Amino acid sequence: MPSATASPHTPTLRLLGIDPGLRITGFGVIDRTGSKLAYVASGCIRTDEKAPLPERLGVISRGIADIVAAYAPAQASIEEVFLNKNPWSTLLLGQARGAAIGALVGAGLPVAEYGTMQIKQSVVGHGRATKEQVQHMVRRLLSLSGDPSPDAAYALACAIAHAHGG
Repeated sequence: MPSATASPHTPTLRLLGIDPGLRITGFGVIDRTGSKLAYVASGCIRTDEKAPLPERLGVISRGIADIVAAYAPAQASIEEVFLNKNPWSTLLLGQARGAAIGALVGAGLPVAEYGTMQIKQSVVGHGRATKEQVQHMVRRLLSLSGDPSPDAAYALACAIAHAHGG
């Protein structure tokens, strides 16, 4: 039976997860070597709520491009749009997501898309997990010293879901 730990010849795959949002876009970078996951980086791209929409989308796009340049991921994953009760909010989220996807594809990365429930299922074990449960499990799975911010945790969870094959 093969060992769960990586051999010296097992390649490492760097994955970028994105939790898109117009106000805050979370990102998380992990390395997968065999079945082992390792934390690399995470954080948030924040836009000025008072700025015009095109400017905010530019901030997201440039922020993603900077992250790709800094961490050189081989693949990316992003959360699919979920329908809000407010159609305008859904439209804005879709535009933020589009800016992020455009930056990822522009950098030559393959992009996988995952639904909210699929991401939660992969990380927590059930699709109706709370944000706090996602944060806690991301902390445990990546051996972090503290819980990442909700947006960064969700981006890391997206990368973990991708690492696990969805």
